[in-house]
Formats: sequence, structure tokens, C-alpha cells
Amino acid sequence: MLGGLERALKTDPSLRFLVVGDQAVVEPAMAALALPAGTATILHAPDSIAGDEKPSQALRRARTTSMGLAINAVKEGQADAALSAGNTGALMAMSKLALRTMPGIDRPALTALLPTLGTHDLVMLDLGANTESDAQNLVQFAVMGAAYARTVLGLKRPRVKLLNIGTEELKGTDEIKEAAAILREADYLPLKFDGFTEGDQLSRGNVDVVVTDGFSGNIALKTAEGTARFVTDLLRRAFTSSLRSKAGFALSKPALHMLKVHLDPNNHNGAVFLGLNGLVVKSHGSATPKGVANAIAVAARMVRGDIVNQVISDLDEFRAHAFAVTSA
Repeated sequence: MLGGLERALKTDPSLRFLVVGDQAVVEPAMAALALPAGTATILHAPDSIAGDEKPSQALRRARTTSMGLAINAVKEGQADAALSAGNTGALMAMSKLALRTMPGIDRPALTALLPTLGTHDLVMLDLGANTESDAQNLVQFAVMGAAYARTVLGLKRPRVKLLNIGTEELKGTDEIKEAAAILREADYLPLKFDGFTEGDQLSRGNVDVVVTDGFSGNIALKTAEGTARFVTDLLRRAFTSSLRSKAGFALSKPALHMLKVHLDPNNHNGAVFLGLNGLVVKSHGSATPKGVANAIAVAARMVRGDIVNQVISDLDEFRAHAFAVTSA
């Protein structure tokens, strides 16, 4: 994890870090890094959260754990964003309790970037923060996802679609169809609602933001990650099956390297809990220093793009129009 700080600073020397953890462990590890003076300070935390610990148990120890103290640093304004590679459920529970949801947001959503064949990555949410979502939740996710795409990907009016079992308007649950009807009427928002998309279209590059409930989103994400590993493992097996295959591997090495880079999860590391009054970023537990540096870069772009206030502004606009229509 700490190696990511060193890598991130080489790309962006303006970054500053508050490293939360057991000082006896963190201090010598930081001393071994080539960090410029004044770029990182340590906040001692006597305890930590286990990977298999239940969120309810973790909440009771928030005041003494590195995860809890990092989130509290965001709440108190000591840090602009928190980054953790720890227990996702505990991180979600602690973040929601300490930071609370934004006005107009019922539930936060776990948001991440997925690779595509297009010119930029895909923003997808929710990826597991909520197992069930109603129409209003999905609309809120769309507003938040569009703000994320504008901030991180630089898109002025992101194309938004709802994940569904078909592209026809009559398909899907009542919640999905109701959310689609609301978004079709919300043409005043800085997004372009483009109907439904199916799971096999996620990597095609024809959409900027895909919105779904956390149950479906998490399954879609894990399926995509599993498919990527299957393809790379299958290619590795094929290219080592014979002398002729090994010769073919030598000729195909540049193309395979490009495939490896494109599918490497470290290049897309950094999922965000959107909808909170503060920024919390979740890193893969197995992320390399490169992956951690990428997660730090995502957090920095969101801080500089003031995404929290962007989402609040978009939600205010949405509620104002909804109220006007209701009053009329």
C-alpha cells in the first residue's frame, strides 16, 4: 500500500498524505521509501479491522481502528479523501455512519471504472453497496454517476443507460421502467439518458455510465473480471502447448502485452462510495503500488473537481424540476 504513495508522488508532487496505522509498523516502512520531506505524516491507530470481520463488529471499534480514524479525518477536514484496501463491508458501514448521505440521496453507491473498447472507461454503479434499489435510488445513482464521469473522465454530457435484460422499453422490473421514465423527462440534467443496455454490451464503448442495483452490478462486475482472467489464462495455456505455439507467442507478444495492460485491474483500481458527505475510495486488497497510485489519482481528481458539490447541485436541480412538475 505504501509503495503506491511513492509512485503517486512521482506523478503528482503536490499530493500530501496522512497515513493512518500502527506507528511502530508504519514508521519504518515509510522510512524505507524515498518520500520527499513533508509529504506524509502518520496518525497512530492502535487497532485494525480484519478482512472477515462483520460490519456491526467493526462499527463498535471505529474510534481505535485505522479505517475508522481515516474516515473521521475526512469528516473533521483533516483529509480531503480516505483510501482503504480493507474490509469493504466495514468501510461502507463506517463511512455511512460517520459522513452520512448527501441531502437528496437515500443510499450511497459503490462506483468504479471498467475497461471498454471505446476511447475511455465506463462508469458503473452500484457495484454492491445495496442489494435492492427502487426507482428513485436508480435515478439518484444516474445523477451521481454522470457527475463522476464529468469529473474523472472529462465528459460534458455523459451517456447514461440502465442495465436491463433487454433494450426494449417493455422489458425489466417495475423499478427499472419507472426510473427510465423519470430519466427520459430529466433532459435539463447534464446527462443524456439513452435507454437500456444488456450485460454483453458493457465493454463495447457505446455508453459512459451504466446504472443498476448493487446485487446485479456486483454479479456483472465479478463475471467481467472472471471472463478477463479466463481469456488471459486460456491464451497462456494455448501459447505454451507446443513449440509452434511458443513461436506464435513470440510474434504476438506486442499485441498480448496490450491486452494485458487493458485487462489489468491495477489500471482501473479505485472504487468510490458516491453519495456521502465526503470522499471514500476502496482499493483492491491485492493492488500493486501501481494500482494504489491509480486509486490515489482517482481520489485526487474527484477532490479537485469538487464532485460532492457537483452531485448536490445536480440533485437540487432535479428536485426543483420535480417539485415544479408536481405543483403544476
